Amino acid sequence: MSLLIIAAAVWLGIHIGIAGTRLRDGLVGRIGELPFRGLFSLLSIGAIVFLVRAWSATPIMPLWYAPGWLHWVLVAVMLVAFVLFVASLARRNPTMVSTMVPTRAPTGVVTTAAASRTTVQPPRGIQRITRHPMLWAFALWASVHIIGNGDIAAIVFFGTFLATALAGMPSIDAKLARRDPALWQALSAATSIVPFAAIAQGRNRFVPREIGWWVMLIAVVAWAAVLHLHPWLFGVAPVVM
Repeated sequence: MSLLIIAAAVWLGIHIGIAGTRLRDGLVGRIGELPFRGLFSLLSIGAIVFLVRAWSATPIMPLWYAPGWLHWVLVAVMLVAFVLFVASLARRNPTMVSTMVPTRAPTGVVTTAAASRTTVQPPRGIQRITRHPMLWAFALWASVHIIGNGDIAAIVFFGTFLATALAGMPSIDAKLARRDPALWQALSAATSIVPFAAIAQGRNRFVPREIGWWVMLIAVVAWAAVLHLHPWLFGVAPVVM
């Protein structure tokens, strides 16, 4: 268990202690954006390998046993996670890392690629529901596996990813606000971190057709495939037929 806790601390230190912080900005200023992203990716790969191996070596110490009916509920929640994940990739999102790579203007002032556009596109599709659909997908995935497994090692392992996803949302917001205040002002005025909050507050509206039927189809197919292959891929069946 001690090794798993250390591995979780390493992962959290990299993703919460560095990513999205002013420490990251300082490092980028010293070595550049692309070298930083390459180094960060290598550190992340090493950290997740360490975390997975530590989890695999940790004995199972159950705290609770989820009843059969709850497993079916968790499987349904995972479908929502798949929809959020696929939808997050279907449309360019200003809060995704790839859209926030800084460029250097002729004046020497660092700005973002998004800021170089003359107009700010209004949020559409899944962005109307939440500006962080991918992180919510990971948060749901982690929560489902914590509840479904119910043991201490799973709480530490999946809780690490849950904490990363939840902390990443305001962290990414803060990074975008620093890099492109105009884009952030427009985005934050019409979107929310909490799903459907902006819609409930009248700052946006729900338009299901913008998400796309093909997004739903891909999500359902991927969800069904993982559900079917889960026993062979991970050694445990999410539900007992």
